[in-house]
Order: sequence, then structure tokens, then C-alpha cells
Amino acid sequence: MTAVFPDAGRIWTAARGPLLIGVIILFAAVVITLLRGGGEGGSLDPRSYQPDGSHAVAHLLEQNGVRVDLTDNASSVEGATLFVTHPNLIDPARLEDLSRRAAATVLLAPAPGMRRVEPETRQPGCPLAAEAGAATTGGFVYNGEQRCYDATLVRTGTVTKIGFGAIFTNRDVDEEGNASLALSLLGQHERLVWYMPSAADRSQQKSFTDLVPDGWKFGAWQLAVAAVVIALWRARRLGRVVTEPLPVVVRAAETVEGRARLYRGSHASSHAASVLRQASRDRLAPLLGLPPGEDLSAEIARRTSRSAADVRTLLHSTEPVDDRGLVALASELDALENEVRKA
Repeated sequence: MTAVFPDAGRIWTAARGPLLIGVIILFAAVVITLLRGGGEGGSLDPRSYQPDGSHAVAHLLEQNGVRVDLTDNASSVEGATLFVTHPNLIDPARLEDLSRRAAATVLLAPAPGMRRVEPETRQPGCPLAAEAGAATTGGFVYNGEQRCYDATLVRTGTVTKIGFGAIFTNRDVDEEGNASLALSLLGQHERLVWYMPSAADRSQQKSFTDLVPDGWKFGAWQLAVAAVVIALWRARRLGRVVTEPLPVVVRAAETVEGRARLYRGSHASSHAASVLRQASRDRLAPLLGLPPGEDLSAEIARRTSRSAADVRTLLHSTEPVDDRGLVALASELDALENEVRKA
């Protein structure tokens, strides 16, 4: 059966809906990005005025002479306090190197912790945070050289771990001694590197194959071996082409009617017209003694009373036709073939 290819109009009709939806989604994404002001609205972002932002803490630090440098790719940390908001997103080896080069390091909720505890107001219970007093802490409990707030804040050497970040947020910074504790941790030196890593930081340290679990790799190899075995097994069964009788015999008239219904259902009158013209040319060429593909107009005009231009239009026109025109075309082509046979 001859394939019917959609024209440009039908392609546009089918595609304009998805295209419109895509444009709307793209426009909405651009508007949302602009309204967010370049990302100044994330959790623990020192530029953010949102409740979970940290603009208040950053402003207090600057008032106390601490320069706050926000970064998403810390490199120069020498002589500065390094505050890492999401240490679990950084490769452990890189985090260790940064901590070693920084004058002091504060890690917020690093893994693994000994256990989880509910956030609440706790007393310091250590000289390290005695001046800050009670503060909102919780999250994780850690083991360290100096343990405060029921071990939810510990310090080992120059590295401080805190299990919960409420003291750094605009919403809770003014509660109890939260502001004092936040300033004492982040204001240890004149410069603070506020490092907000993303999920891309960990992926940059490893290749794609390193990120794939070993079980998935083993499964992929098994599937590959199975595919090769199945291909070899099936290939051995292939032989020469064997002809078989059709289970049923379909009358030619039914085939023609079925094909006509397909053309009609797909509104392919113009394509059907081109098929009719081609079929007529294929039948007329042997009658005229001309090779297939040759222009038959002049020879048909010589044998009949029709002009060469009229014959060429009838056999080669590409003008679109409707169903009524298709029926008329079939009659004209049939009449032309009869005239050539009688000539």
C-alpha cells in the first residue's frame, strides 16, 4: 500500500498545540526566574530576606567588621572562616582540603551524625558558647573535643559542626541567644567565605560511571550478554525465504474499496489523484510503445483529437482536488485510455 505523507498544513495543525504549550512553559519559567531576582531567595542565602534566608546574620556580621563573601565554588579560603551550608554535597576529600586551608570551618548538619534529636532551646553547657547562652539547636548529635548544647554543636580543632541551622535564619536569629551564637561561630575572622554548594559540586568530582551503582553496572552487563546470546540463537534459525500460500484470498474489488476508504478517511484526495494519473501513465506507455517515464502527451495528441496541452494537464497536473473532482478525474482518465486503445 502506498504511504500517505501529511502535508505542511496537517503537520502544523497537529504540532501547534504542543508548541503553544511549550512556549507558555518557557515564558513562565523566564518570568519566575526574573521575579526570583537571580536566585536571591534560597534557604540560608545571605542575600535573602525570606524567613529561611540569612540576610539578617550577614548584615550583623558586616556591622561587626566581617566581610562576607558568598560563593558556590570556594577556592580561596586561606585566613578566613569557611561556612558550608550543605557539606554533604561536597566530595569528602575536597571538603577536608578546604577545612585544612581555612582558618576556621563551620559545617551545618554534616553526615554522619550519631543520632537525631528534636530542635529546641538548649543551654550551652560548655565554655565555648557560654557567652551566647541558650540557643535553638538540635538536628544531629556529634562527637567532638568540645561539646555544647547536648552535643548538637561540637568543635574539633578548627572545625565546628552544628546539627541545626535555625540560628542563621531571619526567622529565628532574634530568639534567645541565636544571634550571639551565630556571630561567635561565623565572625571568628575578618573574612567569612559563605559557601553554598549545589548537587553539581559532587557530580563534578566523579564521572557518570562512578555515579552509577555497582548493581546497575552488573545488571547492564548481564542484559548485554543475554542480548548477544539471544541474537546468536535467533540467527541460527534463519534460512532462505520460504513462500507460503495466503490463509485467505481477498478479492481485488475489496482491496480497492478498502484503499479508497483509507484515502477518504485521511482526506488524501490529491494524493489519490496523483496515484490515478501515475497508474494511467503506466498503462498507456505500453499501448503507445514508449518506455516508462517518457512524456506521452505528444503521442496521445497525435492519435486522438485532444491537444497535447490538455493531455499533459490531465496526466501531470498537481492541482489539489476534492472528492467530487477525484471522481471526475477518474472518468476522464478512463475515457482517455479508451480513446488510445481505439485509435
